[in-house]
Amino acid sequence: MGEVIGLIAIKGGVGKTTLASSLSADLANNQGKKVLLIDTNYSAPNLGIHMDLLEPEKTIHDVLAGRTRLESAVHSRFGVDVIAGRPGAGFEINPLKLRDKISRAKGLYDFIILDGSPSLNEEVLSTIIASNHLFVVTTPDMPTLSCSMQAAQLAKQRGKPVKGIVINKIRDPAYEISLKHIENSLDIPVVARIPDDKAQVRALFTRIPLPIYKKRSKFSREIHNLSAALSGKPETISFYKKFLTGFRKEEVNRQVLKEDFYTRTFRSRYE
Repeated sequence: MGEVIGLIAIKGGVGKTTLASSLSADLANNQGKKVLLIDTNYSAPNLGIHMDLLEPEKTIHDVLAGRTRLESAVHSRFGVDVIAGRPGAGFEINPLKLRDKISRAKGLYDFIILDGSPSLNEEVLSTIIASNHLFVVTTPDMPTLSCSMQAAQLAKQRGKPVKGIVINKIRDPAYEISLKHIENSLDIPVVARIPDDKAQVRALFTRIPLPIYKKRSKFSREIHNLSAALSGKPETISFYKKFLTGFRKEEVNRQVLKEDFYTRTFRSRYE
């Protein structure tokens, strides 16, 4: 059975959709995984823009409204199966049907990635309920951190503890909240620290996921390290780092994530 990973953030502008599309592309193209990526930001879906899927015939809105089957809404982009959303759908949907709608698809994919809504309502709740593993995306500033605490608390209330924090858009660490402070505030390990990267702007303009547009960018390398951990594969670590500078905290956390993720996955599959 495939693992359902939900990316959530109770605040817009943190780069969650960029991360969802990039992580999916890296898992598919660099880790050899079969991936389904779904836009679960129903009120303001824009995953299709990131994946060059501007006018999909069928969307997640059609699926949740009972107008079509899940498999009929799948479109292939960059090695990833994608179900985009429909801005201004014009008909009612039931977000809480998401878990049931994707249940059969779990047997067809290694990973199902959900790009959650930034709204604290039943939209983000649908992602939380449908996911096996949750990651909170945040930027290193106090307003966003306070929203991230709400997201983590909501997940905990629903019995879905957050597996890790992804810190995105790091620009000037001397004037931003530190990894240690974020971990202490949320009591959740940071599993990726992603620098702000100008290549993101160019990748979005061309509608190509950044790990494909610029594989060796700092952003792409950190995404690749996270996807390696989720895939149970070792990170590529230079000789200099391994023997002279030591490991950063998020690198250690990813090793723990890898071991925990695959221990649980193995047990669930064979018990």
